[in-house]
Amino acid sequence: MTGSAPRSDLGTHVVQNQPPPRGDRDLWSEDRPLREIAARIGAHGTALASYGRSLGTAEMGDAARDANRHPPELRLFDSGGRRLDEVRFHPAYHRFMQTSAEAGYAAIPWEGGAGGHATHAGMVYLASQVEPGHCCPLTMTYAAAPVIAAADTLPAPWYDRLLARRYDSATAPVAAKQAVTLGMAMTEKQGGSDVRANTTIAEADGADWRLTGHKWFCSAPMSDGFLTLAQMPAGLSCFLVPRWLEGERNAIRILRLKDKLGNRANASAEIEYDRTLAHLVGAPGEGIRTILQMVHHTRLDTCIAPVGLMRAALGEAHHWVEHRSAFQRRLIDQPLMRQVLADLALDWEGSLALSMHVAGAFDGDTERDRAFARIGVALAKFLANKLCLLVVGEAMEVLGGMGYIEDTPLPLLYREAPLNGIWEGSGNVICLDILRSLAREPRTAEALGAELDAGARLNPAYDSALAEHRARWPAIPPEAEARFFAEQSALLLSASILLRHAPEPVSDAFVRTRLGAPRGRVAGALTGLDTEAILSRLAPPPA
Repeated sequence: MTGSAPRSDLGTHVVQNQPPPRGDRDLWSEDRPLREIAARIGAHGTALASYGRSLGTAEMGDAARDANRHPPELRLFDSGGRRLDEVRFHPAYHRFMQTSAEAGYAAIPWEGGAGGHATHAGMVYLASQVEPGHCCPLTMTYAAAPVIAAADTLPAPWYDRLLARRYDSATAPVAAKQAVTLGMAMTEKQGGSDVRANTTIAEADGADWRLTGHKWFCSAPMSDGFLTLAQMPAGLSCFLVPRWLEGERNAIRILRLKDKLGNRANASAEIEYDRTLAHLVGAPGEGIRTILQMVHHTRLDTCIAPVGLMRAALGEAHHWVEHRSAFQRRLIDQPLMRQVLADLALDWEGSLALSMHVAGAFDGDTERDRAFARIGVALAKFLANKLCLLVVGEAMEVLGGMGYIEDTPLPLLYREAPLNGIWEGSGNVICLDILRSLAREPRTAEALGAELDAGARLNPAYDSALAEHRARWPAIPPEAEARFFAEQSALLLSASILLRHAPEPVSDAFVRTRLGAPRGRVAGALTGLDTEAILSRLAPPPA
């Protein structure tokens, strides 16, 4: 009967010592650090609270599982052999797209209110805890908005439809739709991150252009348009390629869907352009400069999404140890387990504080805000994604064999953990970008220095670590040291933010274990944590 409890007495044995289902949850109210940060940086708590409640239901958890167990399917032709080049999704995917679009995931930063980017970042963090695959097209839609806004020669509906808080999956041109999403198709086989090596050609066709070439990765191939790069006489330029035209399909040929490790609910494809209609966006020959506006904003999402994955994994681990016993003691009461979880929780808290602080800078209107956003987002992306793999892997191990089973969310989270470290610049690319930014833009170095100085005189160990950092690198470090420099800079920046805003047991523990005394390389290989204070911020509030 609907609503009745599952049977525990199975005849051959009684089910016991198993955690109960987590049921409906409120992702906002159970996340004290997020609520504290949102209030401080001006994010819209009401919007985040509503979104967190809608995502946290058991029903949406089931939908997330369905969307990942039934991945997108490629439909190249109809029954008569006519070309479709379409991707079909499970209804659960469309449900997530609708929920997030209507919440303002892509639109809210551009609607004119204060705290829009911080609110968007909070939504990325919450969505990544439940079903991260659908975030991809919405993130690109969010990030493309300033590029499209500056392209005054595009057909009128594009920008308005981008900002519509709706989801419209119809196969129709932009003028016939209530809302649109945008994807991206830049990477080619021979170039990878080096997009200057792209060989796709753009040829003039009246006021528009025709593209011919191959794209090795096309993210979200059922989007209504794609920002892409192609060579024209003036050099590499940026174009908007509409998916659908009036009365016909644009010549975008899907060759295959990528068989990915994770992000399974979302489709990624290999495509060809065959004299495909495109609109020029930005000045001729300025393609990289134009597309970097989009990349800057997608990087914000790639630094906060892994923090959401960490939060989800730690939530599952904490629920498990609170309701599971071994050797006559609850796991949560065992000192070694508490040490491991508290250590992991510090990685999550530091990453959350850093990423959301950077999101607040995206809302700023001063040159210092903009300079800090440029360097901060790169540092946060690098560190959060390196930590995400470790945190999710350790959380999986906390559950033992069950953590490896698809009945729990851990396998989904584990498959997703490497993605954001690869997307929009892998680790080495990001570290080299950090060095270039500091070398070329004096305001960037000044903004970073000011943020680091803001944590001074609040903790002696921090002051010592900052002095050592500056003595080691009085100038831009050599390329071979870029990762070491980026990691230390990001840890110091996280510590500075925590010292200013987090409870003392959290900030002091972070400084001591990340910047001060020697410790081991694995989670829990350290001493002296106030596990009660740290783990209390991970636990949901009492019922």
